[in-house]
Amino acid sequence: MTSVSAIATSGMRAADSALRTSAHNLSNLETAGFRRERVVNTARAEGGVEASAMRSQAEGASIEEDLVAQLQAKNAFLANLAVFRAGSRATGSLLDVLA
Repeated sequence: MTSVSAIATSGMRAADSALRTSAHNLSNLETAGFRRERVVNTARAEGGVEASAMRSQAEGASIEEDLVAQLQAKNAFLANLAVFRAGSRATGSLLDVLA
């Protein structure tokens, strides 16, 4: 079984990947022939998530999608960070009780 901190860390990595991908898309708005990328998250059997980037078949920008993706990534990162911190506090409390 995967630890809570490992699961939360995988979520933070996936959110970071989504944020970097949407920033990459936005920075290439004016690039001729640019095809956007998007991040697809896949649940791991042992817990957590795996993020992978997929390139769009069509050329062109979607500013709205990329701005929304940045907000979603920020909130996902913060939520996973809260889980990571809570898990760390719980582990610390458990170690205090056992000591």
